[in-house]
Amino acid sequence: MTEIIEAQHLKNELKTLLTCTYCGFCKSVCPVFEGIGWDPSVARGRMILSYGLLQKEIPADQSVIESLFQCTTCKDCERRCPSSIEVVEVVESARKDLVANGFILPQHSKIINNIISLGNPYGERDRVIDRFGMRPRNAELGYFIGCTSAYRNVNSAKATLSILKKLGADFTLLDEVCCGSVMQRIGWKEEDLISLMEKNVKAIESVGVDEVVFSCAGCYRMFKEEYPKFVDINFKVKHISEYLADRDLKLKPLKKKVTYHDPCHLGRHCGIYEPPRKVLQMIPDLVYNEMQRNKETARCCGGGGGVRSAFPDLSAKIAARRVDEAEFADFLVTTCPFCVNNLRLGKESNGAKVEVIDLVEFIDPLLTG
Repeated sequence: MTEIIEAQHLKNELKTLLTCTYCGFCKSVCPVFEGIGWDPSVARGRMILSYGLLQKEIPADQSVIESLFQCTTCKDCERRCPSSIEVVEVVESARKDLVANGFILPQHSKIINNIISLGNPYGERDRVIDRFGMRPRNAELGYFIGCTSAYRNVNSAKATLSILKKLGADFTLLDEVCCGSVMQRIGWKEEDLISLMEKNVKAIESVGVDEVVFSCAGCYRMFKEEYPKFVDINFKVKHISEYLADRDLKLKPLKKKVTYHDPCHLGRHCGIYEPPRKVLQMIPDLVYNEMQRNKETARCCGGGGGVRSAFPDLSAKIAARRVDEAEFADFLVTTCPFCVNNLRLGKESNGAKVEVIDLVEFIDPLLTG
């Protein structure tokens, strides 16, 4: 079934939609377009589809829905755009309108139901705080683990806890729920998103911390950029790579070739590029080299924007191409558990030899207590 929809959120993007010149410069950088090859799968195509929905010139058929939900929201098209179009804002507004009109992908619907009923996207029934044997307490520093580290990449969470203990940090875990990143990316209604935000801020404020650190780039971006739009933030936020880069780490030597993948949430969205590299360069004997596309031009891993859950084959294809760029290294290090998962998926699909690992897992065994 297809229908003309009421695009209330896209009304706010009309000026942006009219600014796009459809030049196609976005084609050269879009990871999804590289995998699909059709204009609806690139930024200018999504601008046309969004304008068509807004003007009621096209129906919300399956092809339109898929094209608008295949965007990883990596923001590389915005970097390349000569008209400085805020593509991600338009795409997420279009998604909000589709969802508000009842058009939500089944995989995304399941995730939303899990978050609302259980506080995490994975359908796990225990709280994050119950998994690590540490109860919230008053401290200077809070560690926001995030759903992926808590329920899927547990070694990342354990490595972060180990590092904080070795550094003698006065820290506490938090009685957290999902940060809301996936809920916002796939266009769910704001009242449920704000409810998550309020729960997390209340949990953080209850333990009186001055600063919160995040080992997940997506969670960090939410607190850094999105939370202040809806709730008051009275504490500092740092990604764990920033926290570590500010310290004089005593690290054991390691004679390995290493490169680094910039998560889109941490890099293009938040502008954090140097701290992870600074940490890696503290390791004696390490041979560090960049991939050809790095920092602002880094290729997306393919896992963001709800793409991995709804379009796993496309996501794996994008990840495999990114892993290919690191073929010269022994280790491909990144700073987001979601990127770790997707890049490992790419490694499996192309048989690459490079080991994909989170920065905290890479650093922990080298850090002396």
